[in-house]
Parts: sequence; structure tokens; C-alpha cells
Amino acid sequence: MEELSRRIEESLTVTEINIAKWTAGEFERLVLDSNPKVAVFDCDGTLWNGDSGSGFMVWSIEQGLVSRSTSDWVDARYRAYRAGKVSEEEICGEVVQIYAGLREQELRAAAAQYMKEFLPGRLFPEMVSLMATLRQAGVELWAVSSTNKWVIAEAVRDFGIPEQRVLAVEVRVTHGLIGSEIVDVPTGQGKATSLKRVGLPCPDAVFGNSVHDLAMLEIARHPFPINPSPALLEAVAKNGWGYFRPQAAEGVSAAVDGE
Repeated sequence: MEELSRRIEESLTVTEINIAKWTAGEFERLVLDSNPKVAVFDCDGTLWNGDSGSGFMVWSIEQGLVSRSTSDWVDARYRAYRAGKVSEEEICGEVVQIYAGLREQELRAAAAQYMKEFLPGRLFPEMVSLMATLRQAGVELWAVSSTNKWVIAEAVRDFGIPEQRVLAVEVRVTHGLIGSEIVDVPTGQGKATSLKRVGLPCPDAVFGNSVHDLAMLEIARHPFPINPSPALLEAVAKNGWGYFRPQAAEGVSAAVDGE
């Protein structure tokens, strides 16, 4: 019997044993008991199901916002990214650079229309409730994402997060015209770097779902892995953290490629 138990345990990955999985009630209590003054949230896979970044890219191409040659180029680059030949940071910047030459107001309007179609039915109710509670308590809420800022700013406005507290992929905009110069690409270590740049070297609470959120989870006073991807779950086990998986995310694969 002992030999059988040993074999069963050896067959389990580190992500399947010795990790505290919080219930919704436990999770909310842990967050509120940490008494945060500042709370930082990743978005795709953390606040909602799905990848709004790649989704907006495909949608905007279908809407004719970029030329055929540009859409063919970014499609090839995205395939290379999926094959591991293009880095996360590179592709996150490139899928925003494709809009160079367009009016920013046009992209803002497109982002608003896209999120009206994308978000319904995808938001995690537990996270929506938590953010409302934190906002009511006067907690300063931030969003950090490797999706373009137009989309994320539109998505989190109703959560009480103004655009100035959104750190997402940006390119330079001059006189209302979108350029190709990268301003910020918050992914991986870049998320922690972006937070430090705005004066948040050690946020009170950080919420993230992928290995690309690990760096900012590690600088948090209280890290809260949400709906963790397999790679992040490995880090959760190694760090001795717990995690919460919203009911709507049970059995659903990671939202973002490369996680």
C-alpha cells in the first residue's frame, strides 16, 4: 500500500499537491484582512475569461482598420510567436504598432465598440464584487496589462479605474496621430518595472493569473494568484502561496498564449 501511495504521489505534478485553493469566501476575507491601500490587477484571465488583446487584434483587422499587407505581416509574426520564435514583449508591442498612422480617437472608438461585444458574459462575478467592495472602502485600484491601453482603459473604467491608473501597452501619440515608438510594454518583469516607475515598488495587493504576472506578484506585500495558468501554478507552489479560481474559470484553459 505504501508503494502504491508513493507512486501515486510521484505521478502528481508539484502544481497538484500542497497548494491552498481558497474558496470565494476565504479569498475575499484574505484580501480584506490584508487592509490594502493600493490594489493592482492584471486583466485578461484575472478579471475576465479570454484574451482581449489578441481578440482586438483579429477584430480590428476584420474591421479593416489596418492594411492587408500589415495584417499579413502581423499574422506571420503572431504565428512565429505561437511557435516560440518571437518573444512575449516583442509581440505585445508589435500588435499595437500596427495602428501607426491612424487617429487615436478612431482607435478609442474601436476599442469601446469591441469591449461592448467582448466583455458581456466573460467577467468573473467574484472579482467584480471584490473590486466594488475595495472601491467602496477607498482602495486605490490599478490595472496592469500587456494588452493595448485603449482596450484596457475602456474595459476597467466601470470598475473605477481611471486611465491614468492603467499601465498597458502604449505607443507614442503626437497631435492625435498614433506613432510606432513604444512607450511601455508591461509584461513579465516589465510589469514590476512599470509599477516602480509610477511610485509603486511594493503594492499592497496584486492579482494576476499568468507567469507574465509573476514579477509583480513577487513585489506585492500580499500576492493573490487568480485562475493561475500551469506555469504560474508551479510558481505558486514554490512560493508557498495559495490561489483562487473563479467558478466560471473552472476547467477553462489559460486565457493568454505563452502562460
